[in-house]
Amino acid sequence: MGNMERLRILINVLAVTLLATVCAPLKTQAVREIPASAPATERVVPEVRRPMPFSPDAEATGRADSIEFRTVEQMSEKDRELAADAESSIGEHAGYVGLEFNEGKWSYQQVVCPALPNHIFLRFLRNNGTGDVSVFTASIPLGDEGRVRIIPIQLRGYSLFSPAPINALTISAFNHIRAEEHPDKPPEWFGTGLCYAALAGGDPQASLSNEIPEGQKYFTPSTPILEIPARGGAVILFADVSANPRPMEWTMTFDGKGRLLRAKHTPAEMLNIKTVNPAAVDVQGKPAQETAPTEVPQPQAVVEGSPAGPEKQAAPPIPQADVEMSTMHPNLQAEVATMHGLIPLWDPKKQAVHPIPLWDPATQAVHPIPLTNRAN
Repeated sequence: MGNMERLRILINVLAVTLLATVCAPLKTQAVREIPASAPATERVVPEVRRPMPFSPDAEATGRADSIEFRTVEQMSEKDRELAADAESSIGEHAGYVGLEFNEGKWSYQQVVCPALPNHIFLRFLRNNGTGDVSVFTASIPLGDEGRVRIIPIQLRGYSLFSPAPINALTISAFNHIRAEEHPDKPPEWFGTGLCYAALAGGDPQASLSNEIPEGQKYFTPSTPILEIPARGGAVILFADVSANPRPMEWTMTFDGKGRLLRAKHTPAEMLNIKTVNPAAVDVQGKPAQETAPTEVPQPQAVVEGSPAGPEKQAAPPIPQADVEMSTMHPNLQAEVATMHGLIPLWDPKKQAVHPIPLWDPATQAVHPIPLTNRAN
């Protein structure tokens, strides 16, 4: 046997072995037949829920449009005791930012924030005269979790680093305070916005009142707005009409987890409202003299009555036409007459329309103008 024949036999053996190796797994695979009448399987796509830190439908009834400030005498005994116990911690944290808490005479009042019920807030003030005013807000947790936090507002009449409403320190402290709240349900969004404005040094009031002199003189859009972006989160907008010397607009942007990302505090646009007394209109030209109204004659319409003869009855007053009818085509005369409320009377015997009396402004009289006949 030659080498060529041995090579051919080897190639054939290898080919058979390879074919058997490939076909063996195919035979072991189970074949499942799907009947033609089987219902198609529908894939349920879950609804995409945008993360929202506030519920737009959970609006508190009797919502207040401002933040309440209480003097020391108006505070409850429990809150006064908490403030006294936290005084040393407040002084220590205020000293970290250079607020000189141990120097001069400081007074405080309570800032009541219903949106953050697990904290009490105190606004401290030291007034040494014009241009030398220092202000900051202190946050005291009611529970064991959390610590005293300081929000600087002014030091001797100047802002620290940047204005408190947009300061990164204010935003960071506010986020830590909200994280310590652990609410059972999403907080009320408008109350949250008012509380941030108050902690940043404002006395926010989002509605006009007769007690505000500017409220009688100016108007600014003050309706609070909650915007829900497509990517989630929330944007709170409202105008503080009590700000001096002019109303200010607040814009607060939150992410889906409720963290405040940024805040804006800009002057609001105002409209000067004046009472305008109606004045006499300056009419061009010589006014026409008033004359007594001309009495329009009441024509009699002929109506077919009983066999004894035609019966006459009074027709309703005919409106005065503002166009000249005598030069019109008969078909156009009929259309104009109908437009002015003059309904032609159809005579079935003559197969024609009775003449309709029209008011002629030229002759100041009523005269008949024949209309066209119609076959049916």
